Amino acid sequence: MKEILNSISETSLQVIDTNLPITDYVPISISTKNKDLASFDVSSSEDWSIYLKNLLRSKDARVAYGGYIEQRDIYKRSSYFNTTNENERNIHLGIDLWCDAGTSVLAVLDGEVHSFKNNLNHGDYGPTIILKHKINEIEFYSLYGHLSIASIQNIKVGQKVKQEEVIGFLGTNEVNGDYAPHLHFQLIVDIEDYYGDYPGVCSKNNVEFYKQNCPNPNLLLKLPHEI
Repeated sequence: MKEILNSISETSLQVIDTNLPITDYVPISISTKNKDLASFDVSSSEDWSIYLKNLLRSKDARVAYGGYIEQRDIYKRSSYFNTTNENERNIHLGIDLWCDAGTSVLAVLDGEVHSFKNNLNHGDYGPTIILKHKINEIEFYSLYGHLSIASIQNIKVGQKVKQEEVIGFLGTNEVNGDYAPHLHFQLIVDIEDYYGDYPGVCSKNNVEFYKQNCPNPNLLLKLPHEI
């Protein structure tokens, strides 16, 4: 599957506003290795927004990205991710693109709407869209989380979409699960029985399964550097 995904395009595929060129992107780590995170309240979406704004300004950038298979402490703030220490879900399965609320979100490839839902748990996706794609008779899915409520108000299951078509917009912290505005972009091979939702964070106990079922989105995005 990885070879198929990697061969779809030799150039970067975009999932947010094409007026934000890849040259305006900068990598970011929000893992425990990033010592900057000790300087503010990581449970506060407002503090995150200030941190990201200052980071982007210092790097002369407009989008911060990264996070695939990154172990993060941010999920400790929500009981939704942490029922027991043994099964703590803190390994991120997609790539995040941090930028302004209202930024347009684009279909990564031609496809159709598989499902959509407003996932309301604290720290969850908020409004989410999942697209189904078919390349060389192989089906797979792309998930777009942390959208605005308006993004899921006028779409239908089965609706066809074209590559780089606007499918939604980034939501504010009030609706996106209480995060600084960003897109969670994830690839899924087998959607199982999920509808408008799929785990975006897993525990160490099942990371090998999810690494296979949720291949690295950078196989399509081809961002120049990924943490």
